[in-house]
Amino acid sequence: MARPVLPLIAAFACLAAAAAPPAQAQEAPAEASASEATFTVKSVDVVDWKAVFATVESQNVTPARSRIGGTVARLTVDEGDRVSAGQAIAVVTDEKLSLQETGATAEIRALEAARANAQIELERAKKLFADGFVAKARLDTAQTAFDQADSQLSAARANRSVISQQEREGEVIAPSAGIVLNVPVVEGAVVTPGETIAQIAVENYVLRVSLPERHSRDLTVGAPVRVTGAELSDKEGGVAEEGRIIRIYPQIADGRVFADAYVEGLGDYFVGERVRVLVGTTTRKTLVAPAGFISTRFGVDFVTVEHEGGEKREVVIQRGRSTLTAAGEEDVEILSGVFEGDKLVKP
Repeated sequence: MARPVLPLIAAFACLAAAAAPPAQAQEAPAEASASEATFTVKSVDVVDWKAVFATVESQNVTPARSRIGGTVARLTVDEGDRVSAGQAIAVVTDEKLSLQETGATAEIRALEAARANAQIELERAKKLFADGFVAKARLDTAQTAFDQADSQLSAARANRSVISQQEREGEVIAPSAGIVLNVPVVEGAVVTPGETIAQIAVENYVLRVSLPERHSRDLTVGAPVRVTGAELSDKEGGVAEEGRIIRIYPQIADGRVFADAYVEGLGDYFVGERVRVLVGTTTRKTLVAPAGFISTRFGVDFVTVEHEGGEKREVVIQRGRSTLTAAGEEDVEILSGVFEGDKLVKP
């Protein structure tokens, strides 16, 4: 019975020898750990971001108004049209002005005839006075009549110029370049002097941010703003990812403070469109380490700390928020477990 057992024992020994790893394979992890990079934990300034919704607004929305009363005879713009400064966007006519201009023209013709007659009388009086046939009083009377007729003619011409200017003011001019937001009138509508014909948004768009009033003291001009969400991916090469606060409004309404943020590339957005943004409210000191130096096992985060003398120990840490650096690498806030100056080794 002992002889059959010996071949089995020999066979198991051969299998065990074949399954054992070589010595070089066991020492390879130690060599790799010795060549890993290190990182010294340091305290950096971190911005606390507040997630809010902002709306795309124009810094200036100016109305194009009618300068005279009358009827809208022609309207050349509609909502969404782009206009340039000085462009005629509508024409308002008043039939009374044309009648007044006709009357002023007839009056001018009559005064021109009276002035011509007065001039003839003045020249005749001058000739008779030079020959000694009339007294000086006759010459003075003729001169006065001519001056009066000339003054009346000048006044009539000025009156007709005023009427002509009023007719020219029937053209409604765009006060600045921009996009037409609203046209509250139609052709044939009766308007009064100063009535709005169109609302024009000047193309200097900003993001109008609304924050709770508890952040009013922390918000400062120049604070960073980040645009997030699908807006960036939907518009190819459009909006920049970061901007800054350029204006803080001093009035708090309904418990909220309002501010304007400048971000490049807002021209393709609709005025009033909502955009999800992050606003930097406060800055604080915190410990930060690259995400590659943190390992997670069974839901617990670890870092490897190298002490003096080369001793390495794993330490449990509490992970905070993650941020992306300018180079695109991920940094992680460390809330507890390490101190400033500790040297970390990649796991």
